[in-house]
Formats: sequence, structure tokens, C-alpha cells
Amino acid sequence: MRGGTDMIIRIEETAAERSEPDAARRVSDGSSPSFTAPALFTYRLLIEYDGTEYHGWQVQPGYPTIQAALEDALSTALRGKIPVTGSGRTDAGVHARGQVAHFHVPTPVEPYRLQASLNGILPPDIVIRAIDRTTAAFHARFDALDRRYHYYLSEAPCAIDRFSRTWIRQPLDFDLMNKTAKSIIGSLDFNAFCRIRSETKNRVCTVTEAVWIQEHIHEWYFRIVADRFLHGMVRALTGTMIEIGRGKRPPDDIRRVLDSRDRREAGPAAPARGLVLEEVRYAG
Repeated sequence: MRGGTDMIIRIEETAAERSEPDAARRVSDGSSPSFTAPALFTYRLLIEYDGTEYHGWQVQPGYPTIQAALEDALSTALRGKIPVTGSGRTDAGVHARGQVAHFHVPTPVEPYRLQASLNGILPPDIVIRAIDRTTAAFHARFDALDRRYHYYLSEAPCAIDRFSRTWIRQPLDFDLMNKTAKSIIGSLDFNAFCRIRSETKNRVCTVTEAVWIQEHIHEWYFRIVADRFLHGMVRALTGTMIEIGRGKRPPDDIRRVLDSRDRREAGPAAPARGLVLEEVRYAG
């Protein structure tokens, strides 16, 4: 952790009270209480992070995660345990430029001061880009309209971007890959591109954009926008399209894989380091 910080407020609620912030407290005999829970103030975080050293977003006992680092930093700045809810999980090694999360506090805070405090506490590979107060009903995950991911590839070795771009040693046919990408646009069952052990039962996602874009000579990225993403979905899609770009699969094979609903029919997942959550979009 980096050096000093201003302490913003002191949180006096118990852990049990914070676990159900919008529900009335219950009395010891189990009957309904005669009072209403105090109003809470909701704040939204815009977060950028390099996921190289982390086991993904979600808290995992014994492993460093983005969520755990944020909750520890908030607890230090606000002098009380503050749960954080993200717009969605990112896998181990995956990065974000536009992750969104929210948290509740019983006393209003000054966003600019809190942002400065958190950036003084957090390690340098996690940065709070913005904090703003939002409505009490706002939910970072359930209110999101869509998410945008980019998967970055390079056809030549790179030094500066080596932890955020995957080097592909064999030239790829990106025209062919773009034709393939068009076939995943729409509301489709992406079971074949989801990790087998995923707990998600609904595997239908609505993809509104899927395209390969050239940034510079030898440098490309896959831009995909959808209302939701399954565990490992973008990396599995990318890995399958890379095989198509190498001529190892026919151009229309991705439709066959989709219809199979079998993860074993898809290609290997592309490495985590090339994947970045770029934006989460909300109404208004």
C-alpha cells in the first residue's frame, strides 16, 4: 500500500446491520421491529486496474483480488467495513479500464477527497478514476445496459504492452475473422463458449457488436459489446476465431460450435492478459 491518507468518516454500524442495508432490523424475539432502517448514501466508483497480479475481481480467501483490495482501502479510509458490489466479475489476469462498482455508507462523503484517499491507499495497479454519488436504488450489476470488452493482439513482440496484449507468432487472416465475428451478433446461446463449471444457468447473451479493428501495423483488437458475458466467454470466442484466422477451422465453424452447445467443440481460451473491460454503460 502507498503512503498516508485523509480519514473521511467513521462508520459505527455493526457487520450484521450492513449486511442488509435496505431491510428493517429484527428484534431478538424474531418479531418485526418498530423502527425503520436508517437511509444510506450510495456512491459509484469508476475503476481501472492491471489484473496481472490478481485472481480476478471477486473476493477469494487466501488470494489477492480487486474486490478485496477495494474493500480494504474503503475500510481504511472510512474506518469501517464497506462491502463493494461490481458490475461483473473479471477472471484472473484480466484488466479493466472501465469497471464500475457501488457501495453504501450511512453518512455522506466528499467524492474528491475520498478518491484522493483511496488512490493513496491502493497499490499502483489499481486506480479510482472517478467517484460520484448516485441514487439509493442504483446497482452496478443489475442496472448495466451493456458491457464492452476489447481483446488485444499483436503480430510482433512488444515490450511496453507485454502484460496487456497477446503476441500471435503466426499471421492471421483478419478479414476472415471479421466475417466470422458477424455470425455471433444477436441473442444466442453461448453455452459452448462458457466454462464448464460455471454456475450460470441462463447462457443466452445478446451481442450487439463484434468486430476486429486494426490499431497500428501488426496490432489489432477484438471489440465485443453485449448485455452480459458468461464466464470465460470472450477468451473462448477469441481463441476460436484465432484458429479460424490460422486456417485450422472453416470460416463458418463458429456457428456449428454454437449449435453444439459443447465447450469441447470450441477452441482454447486466449490468454487472460489480452482482455480488457473497457466500459460498462448505464441509462442516463
